[in-house]
Amino acid sequence: MCGIVGLFLKDKSLEPQLGELLSDMLITMTDRGPDSAGIAIYGAAQAGKMKVTVQSPQPAVDFAGLDAAMAEAGIAASVTVKSTHAVIEVAAETFGQVRELLSTIRPSIRIMGSGESVEIFKEIGLPKDVVSRFEVRAMGGTHGIGHTRMATESAVTTLGAHPFSTGADQCLVHNGSLSNHNNLRRELIREGMRFETQNDSEVAAAYLTAEMARGKDLGQALTGALSDLDGFFTFVVGTRSGFGVVRDPIACKPAVMAETDQYVAFGSEYRALVNLPGIDTARIWEPEPATVYFWDHAKAA
Repeated sequence: MCGIVGLFLKDKSLEPQLGELLSDMLITMTDRGPDSAGIAIYGAAQAGKMKVTVQSPQPAVDFAGLDAAMAEAGIAASVTVKSTHAVIEVAAETFGQVRELLSTIRPSIRIMGSGESVEIFKEIGLPKDVVSRFEVRAMGGTHGIGHTRMATESAVTTLGAHPFSTGADQCLVHNGSLSNHNNLRRELIREGMRFETQNDSEVAAAYLTAEMARGKDLGQALTGALSDLDGFFTFVVGTRSGFGVVRDPIACKPAVMAETDQYVAFGSEYRALVNLPGIDTARIWEPEPATVYFWDHAKAA
């Protein structure tokens, strides 16, 4: 079944509250997917820096001395540990070496996401427990998406939880099921994409990454998904400055959106939005089938 939430802030005064608002929205959707949950938060980027969020099944072992081990290999890094995850910050010029280095010095570590501004945290468990263990409420940012999962097509694992990230500052959450994901996965592997799971949602994320690598923006990539992806789906997607929503032509999965001068919000159900500031005067609508909705801070500027 699964529950999705998303919040794109237009008003900078709300940015310190992003984690708090998004956490409450996600917890409200608990009964749509109680087995695992995750959140992606987009914050301010630091010039010349890149971040990599990683996860480990043995964090006490893998994260101990990780910064020193990376320094010995020639990569200066700061490491901030949050429960089973850590955020590694490196100079942009060394970013391309991080994945290969981690696979050598800490082979059990898995990369959850990377980029200039995104941090991704996901784990098995109820949303209230996931947001608590990663201290999501204290996080500020410009926009974010969240997902609470009811696994129907694969095992309940950390890697199988959403969001999925397959490109820098890109991530996706999904409610639905794709029918052509195996064929598409093979095509994307031939193009050089890498996959961590068998989840169809990871294929959807990789498809969008590949399309944007060809020069499309998020809105254009989502438009292409309507013809290239078979099945039923609601996608909420984030990029460094953008936030997009699309539903398949049948649109059988529930969705509602709200917009004010301060924000754009998405929820699988309206009750996820009821505590947002100014919701009583928001424009509220159900996103149309086969229609792309796309907001971008960069284009707004």
